Amino acid sequence: MLFTMMNMIASPMQDPLSDLAAGGSILIILGVIFLGIILLYFIPINLWITALFSGVRLNPIKDLLGMRLRKVPPAKIVKPLITAHKAGINVESQDLEAHFLAGGRVQQVVNALISADKANIDLNFLRATAIDLAGRDVFEAVQVSVNPKVIETPPVSAVAKDGIQVRAIARVTVRANIDRLVGGAGEETIIARVGEGIVSTIGSSDTHKAVLENPDSISKVVLAKGLDAGTAFEILSIDIADVDVGENIGAKLQTDQAEADLKVARAKAEERRAAAVAKEQEMRAAVVAQRAKLVAAEAQVPLAISDAFRSGNLGVMDYYNLRNIQADTQMRESIGGSDDTATPEEN
Repeated sequence: MLFTMMNMIASPMQDPLSDLAAGGSILIILGVIFLGIILLYFIPINLWITALFSGVRLNPIKDLLGMRLRKVPPAKIVKPLITAHKAGINVESQDLEAHFLAGGRVQQVVNALISADKANIDLNFLRATAIDLAGRDVFEAVQVSVNPKVIETPPVSAVAKDGIQVRAIARVTVRANIDRLVGGAGEETIIARVGEGIVSTIGSSDTHKAVLENPDSISKVVLAKGLDAGTAFEILSIDIADVDVGENIGAKLQTDQAEADLKVARAKAEERRAAAVAKEQEMRAAVVAQRAKLVAAEAQVPLAISDAFRSGNLGVMDYYNLRNIQADTQMRESIGGSDDTATPEEN
């Protein structure tokens, strides 16, 4: 009985201790799980295992954890590193990290190195990263170096010496020049130079028929000018894809010039007519002025006759003879139709 009572007293005291121990175990388990999640996040064990079985030796703490701390996604370094190792390209993870931190595209660089190695193109890691950081797609450049690219120019219009417009479209086959990818001009420069060469060649042709008969003469002349100098490409060939005859620019220019000359001639004729009209008005004004002087002079005749009568220098018979002569003169002028010589008073 006493033993039973002691067990009953001790049992309530053991339950809180056991609950506390169970709660502590749960917290420890949760803490371990949390620490495991954090550890798996900072140290991607799956990438480390993949790299290990691919033959790439990485330190989980120094390499993978260091990438996390340096804000570098481990997958963007480990996967290209495995690809390069499998292809026999010797690159270090530190070099790939440095290129990633500089803003480069690591996978593109590795793909370019592998493609260049298979095609026996001299391309090392430093040059590949320099091309990538210059803003060019280094992998595409290697592909263009292996498989030449065709650039088609837009329709280029030019006028031959006979005044006929000719339109030509050229296809330029180019190959990337790895040595000049950094600092070399791009496709736009190639298109501009080829267009300039087409215009120059067509413009120097005597007739448009010569261009239509031998379109390859354009490509030969343009290709001989060395248009790929200073560019990131090497021109392999220039082929004229299409040649069309346009407008008769020479005839149109001559027509426009003739119309302009006609307008100038009309303007000069109008100027001369206006000058003639002005001169005519001036002459009429001069005639009127002279007539006014004549009228003024004739007005002095009666006064002179009166003075002659007073002074005795003119007699009555002399005056009648003068009047008879005037009347005879007027009669003869009327018969002869010379009315223009009449004085304003007589008109």
